[in-house]
Amino acid sequence: MQHISNAIPQIEPMKHTGGGRTSSPKLRQSLAEAESFSGLENDTNRYELLMLVKRVGDAGGFKPRMIDLLEYYMAFTRDLDWEQGSHPIVYQSLSRTAFDLGISERQVQRLEKALFEVGALTWQDSGNHRRYGQRCPDTGEILFACGVDLSPLASIEARLRKVLAEKQALSRAWHETKRQISIRRRRIRSMLTELAEIDACHDPDLFLSGTEAAELKVQIRTHIGLEKLLGILDRHEVLLKSIEGRIQETTSSHSEGVKNMKMSFMNAANVAYFKYTNTPSFLEKNTSKAPLACFQGTQVVKHTASGKIPCAEEVQEERRLDQRIVDTGVQHVSLKDVLCAASKRFTDHLPISSSPVCWPDIINAAHGLCPDLGISQQSWGRACITMGRTSAAISVLLTDHAAQRCHDPVRNPAGYFGAMVNRATHGELHLHKSIFGLSSPRKAV
Repeated sequence: MQHISNAIPQIEPMKHTGGGRTSSPKLRQSLAEAESFSGLENDTNRYELLMLVKRVGDAGGFKPRMIDLLEYYMAFTRDLDWEQGSHPIVYQSLSRTAFDLGISERQVQRLEKALFEVGALTWQDSGNHRRYGQRCPDTGEILFACGVDLSPLASIEARLRKVLAEKQALSRAWHETKRQISIRRRRIRSMLTELAEIDACHDPDLFLSGTEAAELKVQIRTHIGLEKLLGILDRHEVLLKSIEGRIQETTSSHSEGVKNMKMSFMNAANVAYFKYTNTPSFLEKNTSKAPLACFQGTQVVKHTASGKIPCAEEVQEERRLDQRIVDTGVQHVSLKDVLCAASKRFTDHLPISSSPVCWPDIINAAHGLCPDLGISQQSWGRACITMGRTSAAISVLLTDHAAQRCHDPVRNPAGYFGAMVNRATHGELHLHKSIFGLSSPRKAV
């Protein structure tokens, strides 16, 4: 049996939808800006406005895909569309835009919405949301159009320029901080090397903790923010001051050790400075001679390089060498006389140092000048054996002067030097007279 109810069912009213874009304060504001569009300034064109958007980039909310779509739409407009009384409206269909860009219609709509959110465009919609329009065949002006309106882009130009200025200021601060970090790192590495040399350490990184060493190796890239860079700079500054303090402590401790060492003067007894240096060469090690008694003031027991007491013949040979050195008159020549007689080419081989020049510097300079004069290593060694290294150095100085003199210069410096060695062998070389002759006129000047 069928029961029929007289109750009328409650039917809920359907929610009304506009069937299009929902209005909002932002949309109404963008439409008002589009209506008040009076064209671009005289010194600005639409592509300069596009370039401004590209330079601002993400700082102004413009993602790369958004800029691509904006540039695509900008190409459909003309200069007259950006003048007063016109509107730059792109009325190409949504499907055609999606096909050209290789994306879907939905993606195009999302990119348009993102551009709308940053104030770059609005829409001039038709009743059915179709996009269409027509231009005048004669003037090219838009007669009517429904589509994407780019007029709001002109209203945000001032804001974009402000954002660009802030971005450039941030960029300058970032690069300056990066340069300061680079400078600090160079100083830190240089001072670590100095500290390693003082402490005789082969690995400078041993003076750093694991965190400090790792931070020094961090490569500075653009994805690192300015705040993080400033933190790295501050930590580098602290590390630099710490290393400076450590170097000062280490240097002061070494200086105290040097002050406590017993030092001797050059004219003190048993101090050889006419024939020897602090680092004996191969020639010295294999032709060891005892100190000259008349130069040292105290006679000592003589030993050969092997440690044995020499025989009578060796003692006699050493005495002849000492006599040849005395015959050259080198004991009468002071360091000041040699410097006064030296030429510019000779002094160029002297070391550049804050400490005063000493006899080993003169010997090293003479040895360095030998190749320029054509003097072979064999001739230099023979001269050192014959009359000592100091006399040999003075002989090189005199040979250099003879080769550069204006009147009758020596054309064969090596032969001239060899003749001086031969004269020293027979005791006929008197270096002090030549040195005095060269240095006296210069002293008078």
